[in-house]
Amino acid sequence: MRPAILTDLTRCIGCGACVLACREINDLPAEAPTDRLSADSWCAVRSENGIWVRRQCMHCIDPACVAVCPVGALQKTPEGPVVYDESRCIGCRYCMVGCPFGIPRYEWDDPRPRVQKCILCFEKRLKQGQQPACTATCPTGAIAFGDRDELIRAAKQRIAEAPGKYMDHVFGETEAGGTSVLYLSSVPLESLGFAGGLRGDPYPRLTWEVLSKLPNVVSVGAVLLFGIWWISSRRDTLERVRAGEITLEEALERKPSLAKERRHE
Repeated sequence: MRPAILTDLTRCIGCGACVLACREINDLPAEAPTDRLSADSWCAVRSENGIWVRRQCMHCIDPACVAVCPVGALQKTPEGPVVYDESRCIGCRYCMVGCPFGIPRYEWDDPRPRVQKCILCFEKRLKQGQQPACTATCPTGAIAFGDRDELIRAAKQRIAEAPGKYMDHVFGETEAGGTSVLYLSSVPLESLGFAGGLRGDPYPRLTWEVLSKLPNVVSVGAVLLFGIWWISSRRDTLERVRAGEITLEEALERKPSLAKERRHE
């Protein structure tokens, strides 16, 4: 089983039960805003164009945040969730830049360099054989927990049974290589604040394609820089000879290649 969440925005009533359940199990401040993600709100619900939209970490199949973290503070567990080890974090915030969904949040008002996000109740519920607190609390079935493949099949069945109700797309099935949090919506999610133009390839793979070309780029660049340095250094030495700062013999000792130039002269 690959654990996943299917969020059906047509069923969400904006009650915020999922937000409160998330806060309770993760010991997050009760006074934090419920309508936006923050270091104190790992789950948020807000109205966008008259539609209630629930946001959380997407738990990518091949997460960019994990790929860019230089110290392994973020890890993709064998069970599926992307978890965070604050003892390793150095506060570089590369994960915030790398995430194509803009999910991780930094604790700007805390001296500890911590990044916060949903971890899918991994330690407290998933490892105990229970579903996440948010899905267990939802009163309308707007968020369902289960195997990713089964949820995708269920989502496509809903679309087929009510084609006028849904967009013909399961958001998260292919975006950024696929995610463990899936969405059904009656309108394009880009109009509800979700990132648009996401590629279907996992983002770490795109990074590797660039990095794999770096050895050649570095080699050519090194040769070019050495050539520039060599020419500049030779010109500087000749100028010092002409200015009488050093003798030609001293220059030849430092730059044997200048002997060839002297013979040509």
